[in-house]
Amino acid sequence: MKRYAVLRVQNDTRKTRGFGPGTRELDGSGAKISIENMAEVEVAEATKDPLTRAVAPVMPTRLIQPLAADDLADEGNWGIAATGATNSTCSGEGVVVAVLDTGIDASHVAFAGVDLVQKDFSGSGDGDRQGHGTHCAGTIFGRDIGTTKRIGIARGVRRALIGKVLSDNGGGDSQWLFDGMLWAMRSGANVISMSLGFDFPGMVENLIDKGWPPALATSVALEAYRGNLRMFDAVMSLMNAQAAFGLAPVVVAAAGNESRREQDSSFRIAASLPAAANNVISVAAVGRCGELLDVAPFSNTMATVAAPGVEIVSARTGGGLQTLSGTSMACPHVAGMAALWWEAVGRTGATPNAKNVTARIIATARRNVFPPKIEEIDIGQGLVTAPE
Repeated sequence: MKRYAVLRVQNDTRKTRGFGPGTRELDGSGAKISIENMAEVEVAEATKDPLTRAVAPVMPTRLIQPLAADDLADEGNWGIAATGATNSTCSGEGVVVAVLDTGIDASHVAFAGVDLVQKDFSGSGDGDRQGHGTHCAGTIFGRDIGTTKRIGIARGVRRALIGKVLSDNGGGDSQWLFDGMLWAMRSGANVISMSLGFDFPGMVENLIDKGWPPALATSVALEAYRGNLRMFDAVMSLMNAQAAFGLAPVVVAAAGNESRREQDSSFRIAASLPAAANNVISVAAVGRCGELLDVAPFSNTMATVAAPGVEIVSARTGGGLQTLSGTSMACPHVAGMAALWWEAVGRTGATPNAKNVTARIIATARRNVFPPKIEEIDIGQGLVTAPE
């Protein structure tokens, strides 16, 4: 018997708009993920159920560990100017952002005046005792520190959903993440930010430690990864089904930090889950290189877009600021940018949703800030750019 996450939908529907009388579509808000101990024959039976959307072995998750960076707190967040957010007339006003991470230090001055709705999926309690979630949230919607230090992209965001899907040690499992995503959607999130990944190597190591042969451990972990990719795609499909009702959030995820270009230029690892799932904006990290920008040596490939992720200053748990590097730091830049574009699309009279906001983010990404040698596989469509 193994533990499986099972995504089922209720047999209820809602009427769509604009497709004629009587047209119905599945209501994704009725989806539920349950954890069940099942044998292989039971898994096969569950997948035949017409209300079952996906079945996947429960798999470990972890935060995408940031890299140490020099203490440059006095400089502020250079990424704000690089993305054009400094000059944007949009602030994310009226946009609801969800951060699925290690929680948040709600007492930090950077979050003063923000309605923080916290929900713990990890069992370790609200609050951020790791620091990762607080830093990411600060980049998305953090208020200025003092009179000179700006850390947040979308300082007009007044309501944020903080889903603690990683425990205080930075680890978690896929159930917490999927539950957090559905909670964020049902709670009205317009943007979901995830600087985390599925721990394939950790699962292999854990099975080997339990006495499994390496080949079998790798095979089982690979099958779990495949199943969770299908589960993630099913969750994203349910979310996208809500686009006609203005309920589909933009989902943004970090590409990962496993590449090692400083050792060998060909040592590049592709983005993994959740960044590799359908309809997710995956984010590569870039840093300053003279007057231009260049891909960070650790940044994984095959991202949708790129954002500042080297020496990023943001909020520190317990107060003050800290400087970190990683695609974990690039992801919240794009989440903040999505909030700005959500507001900008609304100003045109159109109803913002995941599709039209994502289209703006991709269409306005710039490549003229990179050296000519830069490859698309490293930076996607280019550097995200704020609405003017």
